[in-house]
Amino acid sequence: MAGRVPSLLVLLLVFPSSCLAFRSPLSVFKRFKETTRPFSNECLGTTRPVIPIDSSDFALDIRMPGVIPKQSDTYFCMSMRLPVDEEAFVIDFKPRASMDTVHHMLLFGCNMPSSTGSYWFCDEGTCTDKANILYAWARNAPPTRLPKGVGFRVGGETGSKYFVLQVHYGDISAFRDNHKDCSGVSLHLTRLPQPLIAGMYLMMSVDTVIPAGEKVVNSDISCHYKNYPMHVFAYRVHTHHLGKVVSGYRVRNGQWTLIGRQSPQLPQAFYPVEHPVDVSFGDLLAARCVFTGEGRTEATHIGGTSSDEMCNLYIMYYMEAKHAVSFMTCTQNVAPDTFRTIPPEANIPIPVKSDMVMMHEHHKETEYKDKIPLLQQPKREEEEVLDQGDFYSLLSKLLGEREDVVHVHKYNPTEKAESESDLVAEIANVVQKKDLGRSDAREGAEHERGNAILVRDRIHKFHRLVSTLRPPESRVSSLQQPLPGEGTWEPEHTGDFHMEEALDWPGVYLLPGQVSGVALDPKNNLVIFHRGDHVWDGNSFDSKFVYQQIGLGPIEEDTILVIDPNNAAVLQSSGKNLFYLPHGLSIDKDGNYWVTDVALHQVFKLDPNNKEGPILILGRSMQPGSDQNHFCQPTDVAVDPGTGAIYVSDGYCNSRIVQFSPSGEFITQWGEESSGSSPLPGQFTVPHSLALVPHLGQLCVADRENARIQCFKTDTKEFVREIKHSSFGRNVFAISYIPGLLFAVNGKPHFGDQEPVQGFVMNFSSGEIIDIFKPVRKHFDMPHDIVASEDGTVYIGDAHTNTVWKFTLTEKVEHRSVKKAGIEVQEIKDSEHKLETSSGRVLGRFRGKGSGGLNLGNFFASRKGYSRKGFDRLSTEGSDQEKEEDDGSESEEEYSAPLPAPAPSSS
Repeated sequence: MAGRVPSLLVLLLVFPSSCLAFRSPLSVFKRFKETTRPFSNECLGTTRPVIPIDSSDFALDIRMPGVIPKQSDTYFCMSMRLPVDEEAFVIDFKPRASMDTVHHMLLFGCNMPSSTGSYWFCDEGTCTDKANILYAWARNAPPTRLPKGVGFRVGGETGSKYFVLQVHYGDISAFRDNHKDCSGVSLHLTRLPQPLIAGMYLMMSVDTVIPAGEKVVNSDISCHYKNYPMHVFAYRVHTHHLGKVVSGYRVRNGQWTLIGRQSPQLPQAFYPVEHPVDVSFGDLLAARCVFTGEGRTEATHIGGTSSDEMCNLYIMYYMEAKHAVSFMTCTQNVAPDTFRTIPPEANIPIPVKSDMVMMHEHHKETEYKDKIPLLQQPKREEEEVLDQGDFYSLLSKLLGEREDVVHVHKYNPTEKAESESDLVAEIANVVQKKDLGRSDAREGAEHERGNAILVRDRIHKFHRLVSTLRPPESRVSSLQQPLPGEGTWEPEHTGDFHMEEALDWPGVYLLPGQVSGVALDPKNNLVIFHRGDHVWDGNSFDSKFVYQQIGLGPIEEDTILVIDPNNAAVLQSSGKNLFYLPHGLSIDKDGNYWVTDVALHQVFKLDPNNKEGPILILGRSMQPGSDQNHFCQPTDVAVDPGTGAIYVSDGYCNSRIVQFSPSGEFITQWGEESSGSSPLPGQFTVPHSLALVPHLGQLCVADRENARIQCFKTDTKEFVREIKHSSFGRNVFAISYIPGLLFAVNGKPHFGDQEPVQGFVMNFSSGEIIDIFKPVRKHFDMPHDIVASEDGTVYIGDAHTNTVWKFTLTEKVEHRSVKKAGIEVQEIKDSEHKLETSSGRVLGRFRGKGSGGLNLGNFFASRKGYSRKGFDRLSTEGSDQEKEEDDGSESEEEYSAPLPAPAPSSS
């Protein structure tokens, strides 16, 4: 019975306890926030656990949060929530650990971790539900590569919601200096569906006993396979230091086919199979571990400490997505007689060079530490192509550093928390501290010059490699230059731009309501305009654009929310019982709100500190029209900060821009309905969003259904330019201007279209696209409004996914004056900038819209007299409401009545 105790311990460590108390989603969310706090300076991990790679891919850095094990054979666990709600796929793993400190690591996928702490002792359990092993590492194993088209499925309705990392610290003598450990694994995930789903088949002995002094001991495992066909592509063996060889086979009709055979004393990686092996229903899977008991004075059992043993064979496979099973196990030997015919190779130890072996006891390793040089990777070709987005590999290859030993990096490029110039200096420092890989670097001065040259060359290479991580520039497909005589200087930006989602925004995927407008107040707080429990669908208006659902009454909830841009807390709310179908929102320099309501056909000026109602109303309530006193579904407002002039885009059933005096008196209007497939300047089909360029005296209009941006002079109303790109697709929904830059979002493509829905950053002077961007969490469906703040933050509100995202802009920019109106101006200098929310190093003053997430349902449910009605996910299709991905139907979001084909999607 005593021999069974260690076996049970192993099962508890590998398989999670399912009897622990269920944790509430709120506690899980709180725990997730806690585990993403910044690490200690001593910590070797990144301070940014989620790293965007491109519009569909992102990296997840799962690390111990700076732990110090106090006794040998400590098992620590930590968890991280999958940062996306929808289905995603793990397509690459990279270990971030060294055998100097870590014996082995396991990565599990599950729906609820056993603890809500930032880390815990694994004897408390791993997960409260079933856990799937996704990855295993020991002995400085290199990265695992999955075949193209293969991924581990996580998230969604059936995939794991959490990753749980288990790290076994065998001998802790390496922690005598009390340094903090941040070992872990980095994952590359994609939201693109993979046709083949990866899984893990674990073969493990739980009852093997190795007698003391016994020269050869076999531990056999076998199970009949009873599932859909699986295709084996990699395997990994694991024992402690008594193991000599581990072999795995498929047995079919008496024939033994090798899956994999390896010494467990080699780096315990997932090795690719030499030949593809398929396993079908009825096949027998068999594995053998060969041990020796020589040198031991007592029997050794299967257990969780380094003095115990393990016999594990991990088989990594893929299956067709429709039949995929993510995890299977075999812990028995159902066919012991079959092993009489096992190939003799299964009992032949694999020779291992002494410099490839790591002693399990740390003191034995340190005994030879000065005698055995570190393994150096072969010299890489100068032009070796790196995987885009893999900053770790980039820096490792740049410095000639081993990919699997990252703790020497004093600077983590994925953090990108300093300017690029700081990075270059830090890289030089790292290279010098590494002695540039030279065994004779300590000889000092005689190598200084050569080292300096190597530093320079490697830094140059770094710049070239980093450029491969930038998104390609899109070129202008149609751009009309400013008219002659315009002599105002405009800053020009010719460097690299990259927008990244602010992944620390809480609750971005929990926001349940229709967001029609976003803006920033003078205090840089985010302001959201939403529709509560009202929706816009095909029944909202008749053929004459008269609202048909007046009987519902106005929206009973506060429709304007002031949000803290840092933590998404609701600071203030207003707008109850005023609106029917909110649409546009802008804020003037005095902090007044300007909003439009497409059901009321009106424009309102509101003082956020005045609860007595609007201080100015333009238009006639519920009366669509096209004269000086009426609007027809007005979309947006812009107020000139210098003159106070009011500009209204009008709208869905009119095709004009209307100007009013600061007191609301009609001044003029311009624009007409588009005719034909090539609309002329000044023609509109749904002018949807406005952006003022005050210092140039221009007003730019998002001409939504014509998929272009038109700019006009505010004094003469003269057409200045058109910005149009093929990558806009069929729509431009919203725009926002800051000095030198124009931001935009397009619309969801029609069936068969190639252009995706995404955000754009453009050089305002040239109209050239500098960057395109998408969120990591959730996805754009109908990004309806956009605003850019003065600290470089951009917010986008989506009317279908009911979400507000927050993005930050990183810029390496050449900032210079340009020649305009025949005036020759001098180039000032090249400079490098990083737009940071926490500092004053910003480019000009940015005024715009921000992003983030909050739970409106929770907000209203917590307030007396309010309900969650209208803020939990809506079930009615149509209008600005979220639609299912496979719906296939066109949105009627902001249709006020049937429009000629192709009808614009509304929001």
